[in-house]
Amino acid sequence: MSDGTLTVEGTVHTGRRGRGGRKELRAGDAPALPPPGRVPRVARLMALAIKMEGLVRVGVVKDYAALARLGRVTRARVTQVLNLTLLAPDLQETLLFLPPVAAGREPLALRELQPIARLRDWRRQRRAWRELTAGRRVGKEG
Repeated sequence: MSDGTLTVEGTVHTGRRGRGGRKELRAGDAPALPPPGRVPRVARLMALAIKMEGLVRVGVVKDYAALARLGRVTRARVTQVLNLTLLAPDLQETLLFLPPVAAGREPLALRELQPIARLRDWRRQRRAWRELTAGRRVGKEG
């Protein structure tokens, strides 16, 4: 004879729909946590450069001066960031997928990449990249 209780077995986790959303139960295992550490600054700047270039290309923003006004930075700073789009595609990809920085200093700084971006020949850029990153832990070599 049954006592009227019901037993349900399964895996659930709590989650939120969007930022500040209501907590809700969801079926299945919880999603994997992101790797510890922070995204390197040059990786964020590379993504920003690609996004800004796209905004100008499709006409959402008139020009780079307008980007500077919107971002409340100087036109020179916009140029510094957009110079990253002059890097060889494989170097851009390497920057985008740099491993997270767990603690301490960043492996690369934007100022170190500027001379490489000014080189017009991608083979010379790759050579300069290898020289810059020799002995550093910055991800796959270009």
